[in-house]
Amino acid sequence: MTETEGKTAKERVRHDFLALAASQEALRFGTFTLKSGRESPYFFNAGAFSSGKAMAGLGRAYAASAQDLGVAFDVVFGPAYKGIPIATAMATALAEHHGQEVGLAYNRKEAKDHGEGGQLVGAALAGQRVLLVDDVITAGTAIREVLPLLEAAGAQLVAVLTALDRQERGAEGTRSAVQMLEAELQVPVRAIVTLDHILDWLATENQLGEQAALAAYRARYGASS
Repeated sequence: MTETEGKTAKERVRHDFLALAASQEALRFGTFTLKSGRESPYFFNAGAFSSGKAMAGLGRAYAASAQDLGVAFDVVFGPAYKGIPIATAMATALAEHHGQEVGLAYNRKEAKDHGEGGQLVGAALAGQRVLLVDDVITAGTAIREVLPLLEAAGAQLVAVLTALDRQERGAEGTRSAVQMLEAELQVPVRAIVTLDHILDWLATENQLGEQAALAAYRARYGASS
């Protein structure tokens, strides 16, 4: 039996995504200092998906996970900058692998003062249900920055989908950045994989040293359920 045989569709998506992320060094293990100042035994960087094949795999993972959200949407929106290639790959995968045609839109960091002008690029958003995609929510800054743009354009945010939920509590309180953002936005905020999924994957890969380091980190900094 192969590694993916006997797994559910969701489990296969997670397994394949983590294998791809590790192969591209988007998911790395070691010692990393985070913006919070914490020493983390792992790091995720979606910018490491830097080839056509890797981006195609990334898009398939996002598209498959979007199918499991149970939320209808008309447009995929990617906040500048990392969200832009993610949204593009995902919209392409939805069309090619799921027969789902959706709009694609993103923002500029600064408004364009010539040509068509403005900060928004791509599909019209007025009256549209928007699924916002990003890589990892650290503080939710990029997402909060685009919310006024979506509101002004007449869009309805229906969900947020990221690559990874670190399940890590913030500097204050016991909730994670994802939990706090979900409570604030009142829409589902989901991820392709969580830290718990990485722990399970490391066990199947027999990377027990890395698993132990991540489990200790989870015990120390993990958010409440």
